[in-house]
Order: sequence, then structure tokens, then C-alpha cells
Amino acid sequence: MFMIKYTSPFLTKLEDLIAESDYILRYEKGNFKAGYCILKDQKIVIVNRFFSLEGKINALLDILRTVPLDTTRFSEKNIKLYEELTKAEVSI
Repeated sequence: MFMIKYTSPFLTKLEDLIAESDYILRYEKGNFKAGYCILKDQKIVIVNRFFSLEGKINALLDILRTVPLDTTRFSEKNIKLYEELTKAEVSI
């Protein structure tokens, strides 16, 4: 079972995961109902920049679970993290 840590280093790890994929992550202001917006055609993920640290982490976790990412460019540690995060059972 994987433990989620609501810390800046953990947020950085999630950002690195998306950076190694074919998606671009941006923090911008907006009134997205879920707190984030995914432009699949342009492969851009936008997260509300006014979110708390916990809100940003939860938004990125949602995105990682719902958007299939191309893992061919992932480093070994990011492949392992991605597999842990996308497993069905995650403990908060």
C-alpha cells in the first residue's frame, strides 16, 4: 500500500512525473469545477494555482489516475512511482 505525503517534495515528484510524460503542466487561475482542466488534444494540464499544497497534490493524483500517460520516457524511479500511484488501492 502506498502512502501519500502532503509535502512540497512529493508535489515535486508528481510534477516530475507529468514533465517526463508528453503532457505540459501549468498552474493558472481559473474556476475549474474539479480544480483542474485537461486539454487532451494539446496535451496540457492546468491546475488552479490558488490551491493549497494538499489541493494541488490531490488534483495531480486525480489526473495521473485518469489520463493515460506515455511512460516510455519515464526514468526508472518514475515508472515505479507511476505504477504505485495508479494501483487501485492508495492510502491517504
